[in-house]
Amino acid sequence: MSGAAEHNRDDESSESEDSVGGVSEREVEDVEERSRLRVPVIYEIVRREGETEMARPTVSLCWSGLAAGLSLSFSLLAQAVLHRLLPDAGWRPLVTGFGYCFGFLIVVLGRQQLFTENTVTAVLPVFAEPTLAHFRSLVRMWVVVFVANLVGTLAAAAFCTFTPVIPPELRDAMLALSGHVAAGTWVTMFFGGITSGFLIATMVWLIPSAEGTQFHVITVVTYLIAIGSFPHVIAGSMDAFMLLLGGHWGVGEMLAHFTIPVLFGNIVGGTVLFALLSYAQVMHEM
Repeated sequence: MSGAAEHNRDDESSESEDSVGGVSEREVEDVEERSRLRVPVIYEIVRREGETEMARPTVSLCWSGLAAGLSLSFSLLAQAVLHRLLPDAGWRPLVTGFGYCFGFLIVVLGRQQLFTENTVTAVLPVFAEPTLAHFRSLVRMWVVVFVANLVGTLAAAAFCTFTPVIPPELRDAMLALSGHVAAGTWVTMFFGGITSGFLIATMVWLIPSAEGTQFHVITVVTYLIAIGSFPHVIAGSMDAFMLLLGGHWGVGEMLAHFTIPVLFGNIVGGTVLFALLSYAQVMHEM
């Protein structure tokens, strides 16, 4: 009996020695696992991601950007499928908006290069170390990825327009949904682009701490962009190219009323606003 009592006392003594403030080492590990990532940690993850992507060869960026443009075209296709199958009711846009998320899920989870993601990831290294080499890498990445994204959406639009890959009824639904990019003015497109650029940058910022819920983060953010009709320069370019190739829009109109204002709006929202605010949060802590 005395031996058993002494053994119990040893266990209690060992547990007390392994505890800190009444919390055992195992419980401390549980606390660390359940704790949210600190802002400087999120910043460093996103910054390092940007440095890695900026260092990739131009050919790799080009093919990845092309894949992203092709993948993002499925957002309009998925919306058109839902639009065609659902009755003409006031709630239909709330459901068809989920189709917009489809292309973004492929692009982000597939780690393909999307221009508006780069407005925050590639900019943070430049803010942290504003050297000429970093700036050149940023410009190279932006130009290559943006052009490759547009080539991808143009190829997808041409495929849907000039081949029998989709039935005429579905093509008509895609054209009907695409009309929203031609309805806005330069001012509304620019400021709407700021909103979508900020939201995409927010999505990029949230993903490191999302752990196993990246799917939900991407879906929620892009769904808001869809139902809010906030223009996105790459996703919207699929709509614009469908109108252009279908003879409903001219090149000059597309550039003046959609591509240029939305491009600058996305850059302002993702870079000037979100990336700058993100860096300002941590610049005295790093």
